[in-house]
Amino acid sequence: MAGFDLTLFEKKPVMGIIRGIDEDSLLGVLGAAFSGGLRFLEITLNTPDVFLLIKKAIEQFPDFCIGAGTVLSAETAQRAVDSGAKFLVAPNLNEKVAEFCYKNNLAYFPGALTPTEIEKAWGSGATMVKVFPASQMGPNYFKLLKGPFGHIKLMAVGGVGPQNIPDYFSSGASAVALGG
Repeated sequence: MAGFDLTLFEKKPVMGIIRGIDEDSLLGVLGAAFSGGLRFLEITLNTPDVFLLIKKAIEQFPDFCIGAGTVLSAETAQRAVDSGAKFLVAPNLNEKVAEFCYKNNLAYFPGALTPTEIEKAWGSGATMVKVFPASQMGPNYFKLLKGPFGHIKLMAVGGVGPQNIPDYFSSGASAVALGG
């Protein structure tokens, strides 16, 4: 995957989510995240001036792997990649975005919740499936999903925080994302 180190992500499986930040706050937030040990960050596309912020984040923090979140169309996927995004995250599966990621060898984390959606997202070529909103189902849901879907890598997103991260990992989540 172009620019996305899956091996490193599996060793440091926590992704930060930045939403609604402005350019003046960007460097401080990134510095704090980096000092806290994060290496993977998504900046959501519903953030004002997001494409500029992605470029600046990559310029100022080249050791971060910066991606774009809330990617809902192939057009915005292209703009995110043109800005330097190394991976794409979405709250849903969009088959055109999945196809774009496949053609461009790009890491893709589509959102899904039900077993049918999760299997379909994985079959679309997902790097991991973003189970969203994870808090609505709880950590035990991951344990139940791993029964039939042991081969699918799942990332818990939505309502995940320091208090429940260990529960998600012990229940079968391959990664978590928090913030936003």
